Amino acid sequence: METRTQDLDRDDGRALPSGESDVDADLMARFAAGDDGAFETLLTRRRQWVLNLVYRFVGDREEAEDLAQEAFVRLHRARRRYRPTARFSTFLYRLVTNLCLNETRRRQRRPTVVLEAADEVAADDSPAKTATRRELAAQVQTALRRLPDNQRLAMVLFRFEGLSQREVAEAMECSVGAVEALLHRAGRNLRRDLQEYVEES
Repeated sequence: METRTQDLDRDDGRALPSGESDVDADLMARFAAGDDGAFETLLTRRRQWVLNLVYRFVGDREEAEDLAQEAFVRLHRARRRYRPTARFSTFLYRLVTNLCLNETRRRQRRPTVVLEAADEVAADDSPAKTATRRELAAQVQTALRRLPDNQRLAMVLFRFEGLSQREVAEAMECSVGAVEALLHRAGRNLRRDLQEYVEES
């Protein structure tokens, strides 16, 4: 269950090497100090990254664009309270994931997770293999849609965004133990719903 990250200037939120700066945190600090151009630069760097993350969670391009725009509105408002105590990417993950969860609950419907790589067809794939891949992708997407919101979010961040459990915990504002439990339950639920395909593989 892997997906392809679209072309991004991706900051993965991991610890920086000694002496290396967090470019986005510097831009945010400059913006907080009154440099509007720094925010424009930050917006350019992070627009596609935010859009991709939201799109994976809501599964609808138009809705993702609206929510991504709202995320940057909230980021703009947060300039005074932002403190560079962690990587900027962790702060942004938290802002975006909270926005997605709140919007999902407000609309009282389940989001979907888009598995773009599952729809890719290798050049040497036979029609039968292509059909099987697409059927599996549809079943995985359905199984993910059935997960409770927090389980789905933990799985998206850990499996598809590649965050560590610690980073997922920071983004979701919970303990590492809670993330481990969410991932365990999500994995168990996915295995149950995809048992037929797991047994065939």
